[in-house]
Amino acid sequence: MKVISYNVNGIRAALKKGFLEWLQAASPDVICIQETKAQQEQLNAMDFELAGYPYQYWFSAEKKGYSGVAVFCKKEPNHVEFGTGIESMDNEGRNIRVDYDDVSIMSMYLPSGTNDDRLGFKFNYMDEILEYAKELRKTIPNLVICGDYNICHEEIDIHNPKMKGVSGFLPEEREWLGKFIDSGFIDSFRFKNPDRQEYSWWSYRANARANNKGWRLDYCMVTEPLKDNISRAYILPEAKHSDHCPVAVEFSF
Repeated sequence: MKVISYNVNGIRAALKKGFLEWLQAASPDVICIQETKAQQEQLNAMDFELAGYPYQYWFSAEKKGYSGVAVFCKKEPNHVEFGTGIESMDNEGRNIRVDYDDVSIMSMYLPSGTNDDRLGFKFNYMDEILEYAKELRKTIPNLVICGDYNICHEEIDIHNPKMKGVSGFLPEEREWLGKFIDSGFIDSFRFKNPDRQEYSWWSYRANARANNKGWRLDYCMVTEPLKDNISRAYILPEAKHSDHCPVAVEFSF
């Protein structure tokens, strides 16, 4: 089973850059999308169906053109959970989950901390999603939380580790991500690639992507009971439909 996570920074813009052709070639069983910046009715469902994804689930922000997550599946899930029931998260369309027999997969878009107001919102979200995930694992032990976490965990995950005063690499954010992992999750990419320095996001400024001055902000976090099922985990920097690139994890069941 191949799962891909991709912050597309606007699904309509990504479609104009060949997203559907790439999706057909990559052919994941499930793709988790973040930052759709669209409502479902603004897109043609048939386009995704013809690409091999008849099951499309969207959870958009109340604010038009902002945030939003989606999951596209080749096979119909047993259940789809739209949001978390936590109002502050759900207003912004940040979580959607599909449940299968062997595994449940969530697409999550954790806020960025671009200013003081949003940083406070981000920290609140971090606290709430950690507790939510702990509770969720009591009933769903085989859980994958894919998405844009907007945090680099270790120095190996950022091109310039001196950027400790910037949101995304603040000590408090990194400590939280460590707590999230320690609560029972595996960073699948780092688990399979302990020494690889690869990134999933690059600024549009200063030719950052061409110079590979990036950040690893996107993760496929996998709960401990699935550890032995992880066969591969990797990043796909050649996909260029966004300022992010996709990240993937593959399971054998």
